[in-house]
Amino acid sequence: MVYMSGLAVFFLLSFCSAAPPDAAPKAGMDAAQLSRIPARMKEYINAGALPGIVTLVQRKGEMVHLEATGWQDKEKDVALKTDTIFEVMSMTKPVTAVGIQMLVEDGLIALNDPVEKYLPEFRGQMRISSKEKDQLVLRRPSRPITIRDLLTHTSGMPEYPPEGMGGVNFYYAMNRTLAEAVSIFSQLPLEFEPGTKWSYSNTGIAALGRIIEAVSGKPYETFLADRVFAPLAMKDSFFFPPKEKVDRIASVYEMKDGKLQNVGPGILRKGAKYSMPEGGLYATARDMAAFYQMMLNGGAYNGKRLLSKYSVEAMTTVHTAGTGVNWGLGWSVTRGANSTLTLLSEGTFSHGGAFGTYGWVDPVRQVIGVFMTQRLGGGGEEARGRFVEMTNAAVLN
Repeated sequence: MVYMSGLAVFFLLSFCSAAPPDAAPKAGMDAAQLSRIPARMKEYINAGALPGIVTLVQRKGEMVHLEATGWQDKEKDVALKTDTIFEVMSMTKPVTAVGIQMLVEDGLIALNDPVEKYLPEFRGQMRISSKEKDQLVLRRPSRPITIRDLLTHTSGMPEYPPEGMGGVNFYYAMNRTLAEAVSIFSQLPLEFEPGTKWSYSNTGIAALGRIIEAVSGKPYETFLADRVFAPLAMKDSFFFPPKEKVDRIASVYEMKDGKLQNVGPGILRKGAKYSMPEGGLYATARDMAAFYQMMLNGGAYNGKRLLSKYSVEAMTTVHTAGTGVNWGLGWSVTRGANSTLTLLSEGTFSHGGAFGTYGWVDPVRQVIGVFMTQRLGGGGEEARGRFVEMTNAAVLN
């Protein structure tokens, strides 16, 4: 029989219970660095800045990080889960752009085609020549707006629906069909000559969704369900929430009197008619990662090709030289020294959403990141930035 002293037993137990060494790197990512992300995100939740956060990282097609922190609905004591469904808002725009590019590859449209070729209500569109207190002078633009103008936010169409439709509050009512809404948008004067400036335009992206309907003969949301969501197995992506999935949708919060308050069920757009190509998509972090992986793969995913690699190149090339904004076809594209401040590679393409959601694709390092939260009126930018930086710092080779 072998006897050990108390000191020997102490050292043996200490050795056995010691923390294991850092996990081996997955896909060339520092696992220890990635493991710090949830604690950092939790600091923002504990501080009352955000209700909850889902973070996802993929590298070279491999999932290396997926964490949920905080609340899906704090008042009901429902914790956020990695499969919680979010209103991704303007992260919808690149999805709409992919739908347009599919029609290009189908030989049904061309990017330089005038919008009025497919939507006759745009014929005779005017632009604002000058605006004073009580006088608005309109002139005919030098050329009609094109599909490319809409994709690059250089059409001159306004950012929001007109006040007669409720302005930005139209996105709560959602009481017109896409066809009806775009018909109204077509009668708004352009704010500048097409192609001469960059100005973010929700109404312009809505027009792209309507072109998809007019050319494909299918409702916008049906076209994307058939051509994008089904092939990518985006099973939790939709524009009109099915009853069986409403309980999985994260509540939206806004800051009032220094505290986060639940906006309530109205944000779910119950009874909505408007599909909102500029921001109406609901999706999970995993679903958005599948969409981004398809783009990173040059248009293919799990043996299915949605786009040619040349379409992906065209969409993620900067088209707005001289406008002061780096924009591709439906994507923001990083370029220049400022792109390195968050440790991103030049050429990274991305898009965010009004409730704080964000996703990016870094084709140089083959990294995909998804950040999901639900706070109306901003406030998630700092947490998002820290997530981006911490993710990029985890790339080893």
